[in-house]
Amino acid sequence: MTSLETPRLLLREITLADAPGILALDSDPRVLRYVPNQPITTLAEATKIIDYIRQQYERNGIGRWAVVRHDTQEFIGWCGLKLVNDSEVNGRTNYYDIGYRLLPRHWGQGFASEAATATMRYGVDVMQLPAINATVMQDNTASRSILEKVGLHMQGNFIEPDGSWWCWYEWSNTMLP
Repeated sequence: MTSLETPRLLLREITLADAPGILALDSDPRVLRYVPNQPITTLAEATKIIDYIRQQYERNGIGRWAVVRHDTQEFIGWCGLKLVNDSEVNGRTNYYDIGYRLLPRHWGQGFASEAATATMRYGVDVMQLPAINATVMQDNTASRSILEKVGLHMQGNFIEPDGSWWCWYEWSNTMLP
């Protein structure tokens, strides 16, 4: 699988060596505030997440990438495209979803936008995807701003079985001028 570079970041395959970083992400209530996941507490749980992502690489040729800072070589989170083909969201399946998750100490510095922009370019220019979608909890204004900044447009709202309100975002090549 390809890796991507931006001026400040390397986006590369997630490996088992990233388990401590995945554990830090998915055990932090601030990170999970706007996602439906339950916190994890062990490296074994982080390894299961990595195994799932690595299976996506093999099955679909794409999956979330580790986000690493060039200056410190530090794992700061993940970003990337995922083919949603093993579940249904908002009545849909078999679509490409852009997503990102960063450790809180790296929020507010433009890293998520930088990684998401590179990911969108890859999806559009390299993979030549006809559409890219995203789902975000309605109250997550920071994430919604990033999606809009990288070219996605809100197409509507939906309610998850737990009663939470979500937004459905989309970019498609029919939206080009």
